[in-house]
Amino acid sequence: MKIDCVGGGPASLYFSILMKRMDASHDITVYERNPAGSTFGWGVTYWEALIDYLRSADPESGRAISESSVRWENWITHVHDRVTITVENGAEGFGVGRQRLLDILADRARALGVRLEFEREILDEDELVDADLIVAGDGVNSVLRERHADHFGTEVTVGRHPYLWLGTTKVFDAFTFAFTETDHGWIWCYGYGFSPEQSTCVVESTPETWQGLGFGQMNEADCLGMLEKLFADVLDGHPLIGRTRADGSARWEYFPTLTNRTWHRGNLVLLGDAAHTTHYSIGSGTGLALGDAAVLAEELQRDTRLEPALTRYEHNRIGEIRSAQRSARHSAQWFENLPRYIDRPPEQLLELLGQRHSGLLAHLPPALYYRIWRLAGRFGR
Repeated sequence: MKIDCVGGGPASLYFSILMKRMDASHDITVYERNPAGSTFGWGVTYWEALIDYLRSADPESGRAISESSVRWENWITHVHDRVTITVENGAEGFGVGRQRLLDILADRARALGVRLEFEREILDEDELVDADLIVAGDGVNSVLRERHADHFGTEVTVGRHPYLWLGTTKVFDAFTFAFTETDHGWIWCYGYGFSPEQSTCVVESTPETWQGLGFGQMNEADCLGMLEKLFADVLDGHPLIGRTRADGSARWEYFPTLTNRTWHRGNLVLLGDAAHTTHYSIGSGTGLALGDAAVLAEELQRDTRLEPALTRYEHNRIGEIRSAQRSARHSAQWFENLPRYIDRPPEQLLELLGQRHSGLLAHLPPALYYRIWRLAGRFGR
């Protein structure tokens, strides 16, 4: 097959790797509009099951990703300066720099014979008329998908809370949640290491807190300075690192949850964030995108007829993604209802935080849910 992948993210690169491993005669090109090495995103998270799969599907890249990753088994919560709790979560988590991940996948793809064309923007599938298959892996704002938005049934739901994606030189040795109460309400951050030198730090707040603290009128430097004071206990004097907009303001955003009714049209198929997004608070975006790549490659190997293969891929992944998006929606709602949980005793707060993906939690008093959960654990759930 002649395959053109639009967008040089993890999903497109990994799909090209898997397809080349299955049949070296595939003619595959990955087009990326940005220069090589210009990605943004600090670190990404993934979980033990994914690294096990990566090691089995393509041992060379799987081994390189594993060796470049930071690991943690513990969660830590900070509420003001009153409480710090460390417990074993029972599942091993990993963080890896997004640029490092892309470099590993790009190098592996090249070694297998995939062509990578950077600084090449594709705006219309008509530019790729010779392709048997066009993979739209060009992100949440996919140009190829938007040209046929009615066909795909694209819907976007924007979250209520502003958030800011930052880096820091503070290296967290556990997945860290920190909650700070201000005169205007709560603000919190999630932190996790992705290299021996840096961590990701995602800051989120209620709209009322964001407005009350004046973030909407601040330039990035003032914004980072205030956040460093608010989270001084967990940062230990380390700075936060941002990415200034052209007007000098900080890049506060509202998370868009994207769904599509169908994922393919003729020989055009959606992959990764072009097909779906899940709220960052469950840390599954990269894993789900790589899962798309794996299933699409498997279906194309099973049946070379394009329409049946793409239909099975779509049906397989839509069910998986709906489940993940449901969990992510519950997780986002947990933070939107933070006052309901934040004053619970420390061990309850951490347990309820770990259960934020549950659809039942929002419908029971937190203390009752905690007792039921503990009782279920005693009897093996």
